[in-house]
Amino acid sequence: MRTIGALIFPEFELLDLYGPLEMFSMYPDEFEIRIVAQYSPDVPSSGGPRTTVDDQITEQDAYDILLVPGGRGTRNDIDNPVLIDWLKRAAAKAEIVASVCTGSALLAKASLLDGKAATTNKLAFDWVASHGPRTDWKRSARWVEDGNYFTASGVSAGTDMSLAVIRRLMGDKAADKAAFWAEYEANPDPDNDPFAIETP
Repeated sequence: MRTIGALIFPEFELLDLYGPLEMFSMYPDEFEIRIVAQYSPDVPSSGGPRTTVDDQITEQDAYDILLVPGGRGTRNDIDNPVLIDWLKRAAAKAEIVASVCTGSALLAKASLLDGKAATTNKLAFDWVASHGPRTDWKRSARWVEDGNYFTASGVSAGTDMSLAVIRRLMGDKAADKAAFWAEYEANPDPDNDPFAIETP
């Protein structure tokens, strides 16, 4: 059983969080999902619905898999020293660290992506990249896997990334079954990014 610590903050993006968690939830005997935040008892998403918090960051920082969504709230929390320091501690203890969309900006701000390849939401690419000058940012990628770090492009790409994490931990059949059970048409190629914005 691996524990997933899914970090949320005010104005997190709904699909960034729940797309990946839906895939992991297909294996309840393999993954325990915990929602983590700085404050409790619940946190509003960018779309409005609130999510109940299981753990506060002051109480727990040890998870096997760390998941960091993006959303408008990353622009507020990029300069939140309490949250950034917690990310450093939690990442050091995690087997896998994963981000979706602009969640990679928070990892970059914590210097966790220094020397690594990574990607992010293409519409916010330059803003995110400005927080990780020592990161090898990939503008055209559905997701990037570098060691134990997985970073996904915008929103729905996080679901494909989570299947890649399942594939790493449990094998191809497990990832394929999760997608099938969810009736999700997966994109298994990290370099197949139909939403990439090419620049000259």
